[in-house]
Amino acid sequence: MSLSFRRSAVSLTVLGLLISGSPVPLSARTQPVIASSPAVPKTAEPQVRPWLYENSDVPIDAAWRFGQLSNGLRYAIRRNGVPPGQVSVRLRIDAGSLMEQPDELGYAHFMEHLTFRGSRHVPDGESKRIWQRLGVTFGSDSNAQTTPTGTTYALDLPQASQASLGESLKILAGMMADPNIIDSAVNAERAVVLAERREGEGPQMRISDATRQHFFAGQLLAERSPIGTVATLNAVTAARMEAFHKRWYRPENAVIAISGDMDPAMAEQLVKDQFASWSVPGKGAAQPDFGEPDPKAPATRVTVEPGAPTGLTMAWLRPWKPRADTIVYNQDKLTDMLALQIVSRRLEQAARSGGSFLQASADQQDISRSADGTFVTILPAGDNWEKSLADVRAIIEDAKASPPSQQEIDREYAQLDTALAIQVENADTEAGAKQASDLVSAVDIRETTVSPQAALDIFRSGKASMTPQKILDSTRRLFSAGVFRAMLVTGKVQPGLDPKLAAAVAAPVKAATNARLSAKPVTMADLPKIGAPGKVVSRASVGLPGMESITYANGVKLTLFANDAETEKVRINVRFGHGQQAFSPSKPVAGWAANYALVASGIGKLGQRELDELTNGRRMGMDFSIDDDAFEFQAVTRPADYKDQLQLFAAKLFAPGWDPAPIARVKTGAALAYDAMARAPDSVLARDLNWLLHDKDVRFRTPSRAEIEGLTPEAFRATWEPLLASGPIEVQIFGQVKPDDAIQAVAATFGALPPRSEQPVPAANKVMRFPAPVSKPVVLRHTGSKDQAAAVMAWPTAGGFALQTEARQLEILTQIFNDRLFDKLRSTEGAAYSPSVQNSWPFSYENGGYILVTSQVRPDRINYFYGVVKDTAADLAKNPVSDDELQRAVAPMRQLLMRAGTGNAFWMNQMEGAAHDPRYVQAMQTMAKDMLDVTPAQIQALAVKYLKPGRSWSAVVLPQGVEAR
Repeated sequence: MSLSFRRSAVSLTVLGLLISGSPVPLSARTQPVIASSPAVPKTAEPQVRPWLYENSDVPIDAAWRFGQLSNGLRYAIRRNGVPPGQVSVRLRIDAGSLMEQPDELGYAHFMEHLTFRGSRHVPDGESKRIWQRLGVTFGSDSNAQTTPTGTTYALDLPQASQASLGESLKILAGMMADPNIIDSAVNAERAVVLAERREGEGPQMRISDATRQHFFAGQLLAERSPIGTVATLNAVTAARMEAFHKRWYRPENAVIAISGDMDPAMAEQLVKDQFASWSVPGKGAAQPDFGEPDPKAPATRVTVEPGAPTGLTMAWLRPWKPRADTIVYNQDKLTDMLALQIVSRRLEQAARSGGSFLQASADQQDISRSADGTFVTILPAGDNWEKSLADVRAIIEDAKASPPSQQEIDREYAQLDTALAIQVENADTEAGAKQASDLVSAVDIRETTVSPQAALDIFRSGKASMTPQKILDSTRRLFSAGVFRAMLVTGKVQPGLDPKLAAAVAAPVKAATNARLSAKPVTMADLPKIGAPGKVVSRASVGLPGMESITYANGVKLTLFANDAETEKVRINVRFGHGQQAFSPSKPVAGWAANYALVASGIGKLGQRELDELTNGRRMGMDFSIDDDAFEFQAVTRPADYKDQLQLFAAKLFAPGWDPAPIARVKTGAALAYDAMARAPDSVLARDLNWLLHDKDVRFRTPSRAEIEGLTPEAFRATWEPLLASGPIEVQIFGQVKPDDAIQAVAATFGALPPRSEQPVPAANKVMRFPAPVSKPVVLRHTGSKDQAAAVMAWPTAGGFALQTEARQLEILTQIFNDRLFDKLRSTEGAAYSPSVQNSWPFSYENGGYILVTSQVRPDRINYFYGVVKDTAADLAKNPVSDDELQRAVAPMRQLLMRAGTGNAFWMNQMEGAAHDPRYVQAMQTMAKDMLDVTPAQIQALAVKYLKPGRSWSAVVLPQGVEAR
């Protein structure tokens, strides 16, 4: 049974939060994601178990239609209407980098590239254009991925018909059975793959390679990165690729999963029509022996990566073995998850309390059918990594010494039970793309998929066996059994680190005495009391049919869209104050610290730990972000929890907590990340580009090290306390609620807040600037590889609502621009792997918009890059695009809007700010027409107006000591 899960507060590093800007959930969760369908009665289970369920007794997910062709190809097909009209196809070949010979490194991934170039059915490069005409967006709707154990081709076909699905399967069949493997195609794609490899090189790749080589020493995985080596890629020939293809691209190695808005019987017949004739003479290659963890290999390794934060990983590696995917096996896996969550929560609490490590977590993973591993990752809070390691080992030793309390088990059980129950509640809105992906992922790890209800039933039926003693047994096995490895990554060369690490992991460890968590129950009654419910002073329809705008006596405004589009799901967004416009463009403030610290600082007297207890076993959260014109608290909850979610948000505004510990933690994380920002072109752009594109407006600047180190809890509070207490409040509730109940719930929470003072936005804060044109690119420097660089070119546009039709049509222009650069820079020349063109038009400002072209590129190809960009821009201004090229941009955009419009998140985003500015409503209502009713002449006019050579700004990121050529 395939359970893929994501962890939030327990396993996310503050470092990651700072780099990505990701929001922080209120409580630590583990959320299983399971291939889903409505539960079916046991009497509906077939007598003969389909191929996916051989050697398994888990309930068959009868929503799938399973079959196998005479040539060995297996398939699974199901009906799914999310989103309406779309059919998702996943075609997996059981051939990844572990199937390569030593002189074939990178061939599986190279073959993935070649298949997209052309086949017996499609000329070179034409498949992308065919799918674009059908509304497919290249890169998101059509893509592929090669891993150590397989290659998966993905296609999401919008508004699929029998004809378009049949044509698409015909193309895929040709790609698999008879790709265009000729020398010219191989030589062209070699440049593309080498560009991809070059752009991926950097600190993370080097650390990943070193980690893989150490942990899996003696196994194929140690030296089998899917990207390959420069030497093996340069040695690729058509004959060698043909030999690899014949060995591995065979129907018996293929699985097709299709989930979408179609008749499964019809899709099944199309699979038979297109794939039944696929045959390959002779026998395919036998699956290689991936090996087992080698107990004789060194247990420890130190890797120095200049500028990288210090990090530690410990692993207990056991041989991976295919197992019968039974109910008992899955209950044991779920027990292991509970055990690891108990340990991870203890580690997280120690980190929150200002311990020696910034973050630590424990996890179990089956790695590439090569190892069953328990992994512990540690991010020390300072230079004393030995102290961090000792403290984490002590917490683990305590977990191994005696059973957890029943309270701890109940806490984690409730979290996992809620996560599984949410999957049941939302089963009818699970996307077909996810279902198809989950099925081929299960095939990859030799497991099954089950319906959400079956997964929940399996979990609950095993509760009685999840005793303290069984949790203890799991903990001991997870942290003892297998081959032990430890790795230290450091940014500084220091003498004697190798023996120090070996001594540190071998040193006797004493169980921690203060790691176990116990807490008194926390209820909603423990939140600060706000006041008497407010009164509604107006209620009117707005926007789409069913949307309402409600105003309360204290000035709070509610945009309500009660609907059943997403079963058992309620989206809440609380917008308050003035967001980025509350800050000066010239005086820096600690906005960078708020995403984590503002949420983690608590409510009233309740800290983060108490709030975890309050929300445990419920679908509640608290994400924070800063928009151009408002600050935002967001959560996705459900009908049973949304009223308490509103109370939680209102209490945060009414009586915020100011725990200083999160400030220390976010400062440490930011300081650790600082040096790494200079190590590669993309990280330099992530650090500086937004600031430069806004003419060095400090609101868009990464804080300096001095600013990070100088932030105090008092200064943070002085900035944010008045912002939480002032400015307008706009509440959005979109989802499965009863309108009158939701209106009363807001009245009892936000409507009960005292009237808020208004702080006028200074005129200077409402201005967003674009830098002056430059004749030569601004030069930035990175400290990484000498053959890596990045180039940027941008043109100013505008902002606001007056030119909103142009703003929308610029999306089509930039898509055409992007497609041309892809064809020239990547597909034809291989000069860049990922050129990108973006349109940024801020409706909250009257200016500051831009068209942006970015790409990584070799230093010796920078001038060529700029030549291609300028020539493309000039041609778009000089000549109208063809009708075909226009429709290949419009059709995918139309389908994107149609699919997005089937969910509440899209409409909520479009209505942000509408409670205070009705122009957002009008912009939402005309979006599709503005964007899609566009002609070649209008596209040309936009290019003439905005892509003017004398108005562009550009920048390059070069290695130290290297000049552009």
